[in-house]
Amino acid sequence: MWALADPLALILLPLPLLVWWLWRSRGEGIAGDALVVPAGIGARLTGGRTGGAVETAGRVLPVVIWVLLVMALAGPRKVVPDLAAPVSGREIVLALDLSGSMVRDDFEIDGRKVQRIEAVKHAASRFARGRGGDRLSLVLFGSSAYFATPQTHDVNAVARAIDEAVIGISGRATAISEALGLAMKRLVPSDARTKVIVLLSDGVNNSGPVRPRDAARLARENNIRVHTIAMGPNDLSADPKSRDAVDYATLRAIAETSGGEAFRVRTTADLEEVVAAIDKLETDEADGPAAELYRDYWSWPAGMGLAGLFVLLIGWGRRG
Repeated sequence: MWALADPLALILLPLPLLVWWLWRSRGEGIAGDALVVPAGIGARLTGGRTGGAVETAGRVLPVVIWVLLVMALAGPRKVVPDLAAPVSGREIVLALDLSGSMVRDDFEIDGRKVQRIEAVKHAASRFARGRGGDRLSLVLFGSSAYFATPQTHDVNAVARAIDEAVIGISGRATAISEALGLAMKRLVPSDARTKVIVLLSDGVNNSGPVRPRDAARLARENNIRVHTIAMGPNDLSADPKSRDAVDYATLRAIAETSGGEAFRVRTTADLEEVVAAIDKLETDEADGPAAELYRDYWSWPAGMGLAGLFVLLIGWGRRG
């Protein structure tokens, strides 16, 4: 079934007629004006006929271009039935640490050393793809936090965003509190039956004015569970001077305060087990309607409109 993402954009269709009417009402009529296009292009547009036919094509082409561009703005799209999944009534925000320490290569995948971020992306993208029916979004954080994807039932889009995440894009510090606050800003007004944050970090909160435990209390007050994953071989409590240590005590306190679970990860195998455990924790019977997932086709009218605009520019160049 076809639909428009933003049907209100169609109100722009009569805008050129309004401009033309206003221009004409001022005595600056354009009735005698026509776009002069190159002879070769005019012949193609009119099947070899010239003269008045070319002038007509010169008038029609801008209208066609406008209609195509407005249609692209309206966002034609089509339901993809094979991707539809029952809605679970659950909303999950994945908050992934992209601080500078995530570049350390102390994890393994298939027998080869990899950076922590690669291990996280490997496990988190698989987790996202398995959440069909949930509404997911992705927060990436370092010195600051930002949403990398909106709230969506398109779990494959979230997985792709995880795969494309890059260290350093949000700074190299660790703003755990800011990531929690940003995630809650979206979850608090949500009407989802179950609201969950899955927070993964390999460091210590060292950016932002809010304490992580205070953020966890706010999450509990708003019925939001936070599952935390402390990632890295060293623990701050055992090695306070280590620059690579993870503050597992704080991450555990966040989870316990909010009603979630805390996990400790030292190897890739641990990470895989934790992802599977969270997957089981956040599974229930889906009884909602099917989520409608769409494939966007706005690029087609946009491409044709831009091609027509190119023809116009050539015509104006020849006219000059």
